[in-house]
Amino acid sequence: MKTSTPLQLYTANTPNGQKISIALEELGLAYGQTDIDLSKGEQKTPQFLRLNPNGKIPVLVDQDRDLVLFESAVILSYLAERQGMLAGDTADQRRIVQQWLCFQIASVGPMLGQLWWFRHGSTSHNREALERYTGEALRLYGVVERQLAERPFIAGDAYSIADIALFTWLRTHEELALDLQPFPEVRDWLEQIAGRVAVRRGLARAAGLL
Repeated sequence: MKTSTPLQLYTANTPNGQKISIALEELGLAYGQTDIDLSKGEQKTPQFLRLNPNGKIPVLVDQDRDLVLFESAVILSYLAERQGMLAGDTADQRRIVQQWLCFQIASVGPMLGQLWWFRHGSTSHNREALERYTGEALRLYGVVERQLAERPFIAGDAYSIADIALFTWLRTHEELALDLQPFPEVRDWLEQIAGRVAVRRGLARAAGLL
């Protein structure tokens, strides 16, 4: 059944959910939000699996186009292209934005996600896993540090969906017991992005506070 708002976001207050809320706010788009309780397994129900057979958030439904999208990178790219913002102004700029978006999806998310699991979710106290994922996380922070040492934003001179995607993951450093002292460029960039009005609104929406 259609809702009054064409864009409907199915989400939870995780880095992958937060990035879509932030993008929607940055783009000034009205949207409805359905909160999915991951602790109750709502993402594995038959109703949700019809939206995403992989049983993961986020999912975006664009009712005007009868379009259902899952995977956060695809949703970010769709929204940015739909509005003609945050994706790069030229073909080459768009490729650079996409390469850093892929870097987040392929490297940062999986490594930091595993580190979170072995630090907070697992009861195995697996020291080898903690050391491995901590080391890899720090290496990835170093990659971003070097990138930001030469430009104000992840993909160059302009804020983009690459910044949004990396921000929601890299801001979890305290939760992951990662020291930002060796990464002053990352620290300053995180503070800058966190200060954006749309970012604050997006985080609040994801947390159910607005």
